[in-house]
Amino acid sequence: MSLLTLDALTVIRGECPVVESASLTISPGEVVGLIGPNGAGKTTLMRAALGLLPHGGLSSLTQMPARNRAKHVAWLPQAREIAWPVAVETLVTLGRVPHLNAGQTPTAEDRAAVSHAIQTMDLTAFKDRAATQLSGGEQARVLIARALAQATPLILADEPVAGLDPGHQIATMEAFRALSRTGTSTLVSLHDLGLAARHCDRLILMDRGQIGADGPPETVLTQQHLRDTFGISAHLSRGEHGLIFQPLEVVRDD
Repeated sequence: MSLLTLDALTVIRGECPVVESASLTISPGEVVGLIGPNGAGKTTLMRAALGLLPHGGLSSLTQMPARNRAKHVAWLPQAREIAWPVAVETLVTLGRVPHLNAGQTPTAEDRAAVSHAIQTMDLTAFKDRAATQLSGGEQARVLIARALAQATPLILADEPVAGLDPGHQIATMEAFRALSRTGTSTLVSLHDLGLAARHCDRLILMDRGQIGADGPPETVLTQQHLRDTFGISAHLSRGEHGLIFQPLEVVRDD
């Protein structure tokens, strides 16, 4: 069973392909890191997969009716601005909208999903606060909680840990890992290759709109890939705490 299938997905702006013939499959219970330098096409790939951008090729998500899609996949975009001063609990409850009929009030199941998401993202002390009164990092956690409350089989998260302190970065990735044990999968865009190496089952490396590698972290984070794609060297080792990745230096071609 596939939660997401992309086949030759292509996005063109002007005459230039921003994503070119990208194909991948995500199965239940995976944490998949989407990595690559700025401008590699990661955000564009996610948005096209959701049907938010015109594209060629196939995305299994765009074959679904909109309501079914909202029950199947939660989307956490990069933009994290919260415009309205609603309570944190109210904002997180918006994640339950796909599961409610028009005019229906949240059920006990909905409230339980919201409560669990708030606890997971360490927001219990803020649940009655206006979300606009929180710091940028706290607001980011609120929006992650909203996506978690949606309780979908698949989450697409675009740089969800950007702006979070180290503890909450790790906690967010651990939340995705815990969800994977229940069959939920996450495709998560990351710039922190250390987090990607440690917390993802699989990495998809993008560069200049194309998928250059797809596999376990140790087979993707090779010195050759790091040099060719990021222009760096790094130390990668496996110890008692798992896979450890440390960038070392910029590598420039002579």
